[in-house]
Amino acid sequence: MRENRIDIGNSEIRLLSLYDQGKTAVFMAVNQELTAIIALADQIKANSAEVVSTLEKMGIAVYMLTGDNRKTAQAVGNKIGIQKVIAEVLPQNKAAEIEKLKKQGLIVAMVGDGINDAPALATANIGLAMGNGSDVAVETGGIVLLKDDLATIPTAIKLAQRTMRKIKQNLFWAFIYNLLGIPIAATGNLNPVVAAAAMAFSSLSVLLNSLSLKKFNG
Repeated sequence: MRENRIDIGNSEIRLLSLYDQGKTAVFMAVNQELTAIIALADQIKANSAEVVSTLEKMGIAVYMLTGDNRKTAQAVGNKIGIQKVIAEVLPQNKAAEIEKLKKQGLIVAMVGDGINDAPALATANIGLAMGNGSDVAVETGGIVLLKDDLATIPTAIKLAQRTMRKIKQNLFWAFIYNLLGIPIAATGNLNPVVAAAAMAFSSLSVLLNSLSLKKFNG
């Protein structure tokens, strides 16, 4: 408006009020005169605050990465409990912001659903794409959350953590069987039938331990 020498009068007061409500304002002028201020706002998902609280309790720092102006972004962040807000980020710069966080030694998981989120999803240590998002985001994400529900984010993280524990347990027992069996076999004191049974039991225990993940319900 200033570049086109259009007088906005005292509209900046109204503008600040809209920002405090978490809304983005768009000026409209006709014939060099300000005719309207249009307020735009994204619908905040009902369980956003609950999910943010859950992630914080899990020891995960939550950041908001957005192209909105700082005041609007901070207002939205305050509503859902996000204190770390990175605002006024152009779509092409989102990946760079992810890189900055990684350089701080953080392991970064990026959640996104739009075309503009794809570079950031690819740059993050792990990209979580919402299943109802753009095809590009879904193709780029390492994990695709099939439901359009933010609550699936902590569930996916918990499942990943549980899976890693199972992998470590399986490796431990597989190594233990071999560490105990190989010295006995080397001395010729291990019956081949017993050795075969031990190997079969080793594989069976690993399989059963892995299948226990089916009981996971978040």
